[in-house]
Amino acid sequence: MAGHPVSRRAFVAAGTGALLAPVLAAPARATGHPPFGRYGSPSARPDARTLYVHPGGLGDHTTVQAAVTAATGAGFTLVIAPGVYRETVSVGAVDPATGLPGAAGSEMTWIGATGDPRDVVVVYDNANGTPRPDGSGTHGTTGSATTTVRADGFTARSVTFANDWLRADHPDITGTQAVAIKVQGDRSAFHRCRFLGHQDTLYADTLALAVFARQYYRDCYVEGDVDFVFGRATAVFEHCHFRTLDRTDLAGAPYGFVFAPSTAVAGPRGYLVTRSRISSAAPDAYYKLARPWVPGSDPTARPMLTVRDTRLDSGVDAVAPYANMSAAHPWQDQRFAEYRNTGPGAVITVPENRPQLTDTEAERHTRAAYLGDWCP
Repeated sequence: MAGHPVSRRAFVAAGTGALLAPVLAAPARATGHPPFGRYGSPSARPDARTLYVHPGGLGDHTTVQAAVTAATGAGFTLVIAPGVYRETVSVGAVDPATGLPGAAGSEMTWIGATGDPRDVVVVYDNANGTPRPDGSGTHGTTGSATTTVRADGFTARSVTFANDWLRADHPDITGTQAVAIKVQGDRSAFHRCRFLGHQDTLYADTLALAVFARQYYRDCYVEGDVDFVFGRATAVFEHCHFRTLDRTDLAGAPYGFVFAPSTAVAGPRGYLVTRSRISSAAPDAYYKLARPWVPGSDPTARPMLTVRDTRLDSGVDAVAPYANMSAAHPWQDQRFAEYRNTGPGAVITVPENRPQLTDTEAERHTRAAYLGDWCP
């Protein structure tokens, strides 16, 4: 963000890339109202599978992870009261025999009690290069995630997922990936959620190379700088706002990349961004729209990204919006395409740098085509 490194507290409270007042407790507007809004309370719960989380002890649990752990079967709902929950959370343990998550945690729903995602923040500050507490090395990118969702059927409404680790605070750490949430389950849906971070904010992935996972993001806000939406999932982003951050640690462009898909070659669908917006706090043309990620664990990956009917503001480099992560896997060989985008970042000045879908091809790049028989 512009001007100076932001504090952790200000970063968590940032709504659209601009600094807001520090918020580490329930916002003032929530004072005097029932802590769980219209969703009942521990003394008036709609069913036994509804659990309440309140940092001050007015619910069943004071942390989100404690509530997740208590949800021993499928179909639980967590109603989360306003507050900043500084913790790491894991939903859905994997069965070592099958490599798939068990029933516990599946079909789980998290609801931010006020309906405003700024009021409920799940945040921590691990990075790839952060040492593990037990001295067994560093966390790695996956281990840096504040929230990890492996279970199928997960839904979150009106919650902020954040990782507020900052490069400026840790000049000795070179592994600067810091994930806010890693989502691996099939049928994962997020409505009116915020995802805050810098590098690798939202890891939209799958449990394994041969496992496909569908994800849906609606009316969400995502911010970051380097590859801040990345992974192998089939993911639809509809009516979402992506915000690229300013950087004071670099002298010139590019500052980063919005998308870094790593779609498996057998995956028929990757990322679809539709009817959304990409804005920027950085100078004009300082961000690339995407670069393909072909990880060492899957050298055959063929990343796929379609951006359609979306406004690209001036922060996106309109002349050369795509870049290579590796010269061995040029972006031109991947499945990147656009359709009917608008804004200064969408202006086609070098046609070979902006692959466009035909009207007929665009009919295969819709929410229904990507999600199949699942209607979130």
